[in-house]
Amino acid sequence: MTEHEEKAGPNFVTLGPAGTNHEFVTGKYLEYRGLKNAQIKLIDDFLVGLSMINSGNADYMIQVAVHPACANVVATAHFEYGIHVIDTFISPSKELGIVTRRGIKTPKTLALQPATIKYTNVEKWEKLVYVNSIMHIPEGLLNGKYDSGLTTLEAAEKHKDQLRVDLQVGTVDDPWLVYGKCRVSSGNLVASSSGTVPQNLSSF
Repeated sequence: MTEHEEKAGPNFVTLGPAGTNHEFVTGKYLEYRGLKNAQIKLIDDFLVGLSMINSGNADYMIQVAVHPACANVVATAHFEYGIHVIDTFISPSKELGIVTRRGIKTPKTLALQPATIKYTNVEKWEKLVYVNSIMHIPEGLLNGKYDSGLTTLEAAEKHKDQLRVDLQVGTVDDPWLVYGKCRVSSGNLVASSSGTVPQNLSSF
């Protein structure tokens, strides 16, 4: 390596496709940690990510803790691969909303990722369509697969001639997990002593 060459950073894997909250938040995490040379690889299955870490094709994986597969991934990581949760953090998502195809007066079908089902009252739709990622929803709306979808507001803005925003949901402060090979806990509780939490708790 020459004097001017930068050392390659760690490889992080997270859920794709491009544009997901997972990619968005992973980028924010890398920025927060100052990992300028880190690379993000997108996967469609967290178990694939664990396999990549185990084989050396990735170093870390980031997953939102409210993902339906989270409990299974944590257990599989620990017992099958010797991979552990090595960091946690809180981060908001992209701005979300109920997006509907223009020309639909009374939407009957709603597409959503299962983890977002409590973000709004879904009773007014006759049928719910579950998808693996909210980033698949705009394409489905444009193709006429469903009438409405809970997805990012930027998707509606990108296709504003074809899609409208019926409801702005906003963001959620989700908990996130970082997986890696180096175990942090030695049997003791691990928690941050910085930030506002100790200050808030000290008032009791």
